[in-house]
Amino acid sequence: MAKRSKIARDERRRTVVARYAERRAELKEIVRRPATPAADREAAVRELARQPRDASATRLRNRDAVDGRPRGHLRKFGMSRIRMRQQAHAGFLPGVRKASW
Repeated sequence: MAKRSKIARDERRRTVVARYAERRAELKEIVRRPATPAADREAAVRELARQPRDASATRLRNRDAVDGRPRGHLRKFGMSRIRMRQQAHAGFLPGVRKASW
């Protein structure tokens, strides 16, 4: 189980990312467009730099939905490889069977 502080920090980051997502997308589009005047582009870059560091989506960490484990996360199931294996063996994941050959 991950530390509760790490899980809470990641949840706070998710709210900050959601709050700034639309504005960040607008600013990045201004910077990306080749027809944007240089002054507008520089202003957009400065505004992006002024935003909180945690507003960037790359600061998020995929964690196990049950216990917050940060490593071995399987996106399809939203849990770690260990938890997914336990759930599959217990029969809690529909359509998942243990492979044998």
